[in-house]
Amino acid sequence: MSRTDPAVQGLDVYVVGGAVRDELLQQPAGDRDWVVVGATPEQMEARGFIPVGGDFPVFLHPRTKEEYALARTERKSGRGYKGFTFYTGSDVTLEEDLHRRDLTINAIARHADGRLVDPCGGLRDLRDKVLRHVGQAFTEDPVRLLRLARFAARFPDFTVADETLQLARQLVESGEVDALVPERVWQEVAKGLMTRAPGRMFEVLAQTGALARVMPELVYEDAIGAALARADQRDLPLASRYAILCHRTEASGALSKRIRAPSECASMAVLLRELLGGLEVGDAHGALTLLERCDVLRKPERFLELLRAAACITPFDAAAWETRMQAVRSVDAGQIARACEDRSQIPAVVRAARLAALSALF
Repeated sequence: MSRTDPAVQGLDVYVVGGAVRDELLQQPAGDRDWVVVGATPEQMEARGFIPVGGDFPVFLHPRTKEEYALARTERKSGRGYKGFTFYTGSDVTLEEDLHRRDLTINAIARHADGRLVDPCGGLRDLRDKVLRHVGQAFTEDPVRLLRLARFAARFPDFTVADETLQLARQLVESGEVDALVPERVWQEVAKGLMTRAPGRMFEVLAQTGALARVMPELVYEDAIGAALARADQRDLPLASRYAILCHRTEASGALSKRIRAPSECASMAVLLRELLGGLEVGDAHGALTLLERCDVLRKPERFLELLRAAACITPFDAAAWETRMQAVRSVDAGQIARACEDRSQIPAVVRAARLAALSALF
C-alpha cells in the first residue's frame, strides 16, 4: 500500500493475519487482508470503497480490490461459527480486533510504516514454532478447530500447544463442533489436503475427538498420512488427494455427501478403490472390466491420475496398466461398426476386439 494512495490517505490501516505471518516466515504470501481502525462505513464508502460484507462491514478497495474490514469485536450469541454478534464502532482498537482472532501467529498486524503490532505473542510463537490459541473464545467457534488442524498440516514443524489441544477437546465435548456446516468443513479439508503434510490435519482432528464427529465415515490410519505426503511430493491435484484420503473408507460416497465434496472428488474416491482392488488382475477379461469401470475410453487423463494416486499407496506396474489402456483405446470401433452387417452385434464385436488387444499383453 502506498501512503500516497488517496483512498487510504489519513486512515489508520494495517495488514493483518496470514500475509504478515507468511512474510515473517519468509514464505510466499497470498492475498492481503486489511483492518481499518477508527473509521465508519459511511467514511469508507465516501472514499470509494465498495461494501461487500454481510455480518460485518467489509469493503473492497476501489482500485486494488483488496479487502478492508473495520476493526471489530465479537460476542457469542448462538451455536456455530455464525453464532456471533459483531461490534464495529469507531472506538474499537486494533488490539481488541487482534484479540478476537484464532491463533497467535495469525494475530499480528503491520502498519504501513512497517511497525509490527503483536499483543498476543505471535512473534514468540513463530520463533518457537508453536500453534497456540489467542484466548478462551477459541472454544466458541468450531471453525477454529478445523483451522488449527489445517495449520498443523501446513506447518508440520510446528507443535500444537497442550492447552490449545485441551480447548479443542472442550469444543468437541460441548457439542459446538456439531454446528459446523458441510460447506465450511469441505473448504477447510480441501485446503488441508493441499498442504505439505495433509495427514497431520486428520491426526489433529482425531486427537481432539473431532474427526469422528465431523467425518464419522472416514477410516483413517497412519499409512494414509504417509500416502498423502507422497501425493504432495508428487504434486497431485485435490481430487487425487481426496481419493487417497478415502481409499480405506468403504462408505466414501456417504462421506462425500456429508461434507459436500465436489463430484469430481467423490468420483475419484470411488474409482481409486475400484482400481486398487483390481491392480493384480491376471487376465484380459478382468483387466477390460476394470478399464471399463474407470471409463478409460472417455476419460483417459483421469485414469492416468488414478494410476498416479494408486502409486502413492502401493507399488505396482503402472506402465503396464497404461499400456493396457492404450491397447483398448487403439481399437477402431468405427471401422468395426462399418464392417458389421448385424448392427445389434456391434457392441459385442467391439468388446471382443478390445479383449483380443488386451490378451496379447497377458
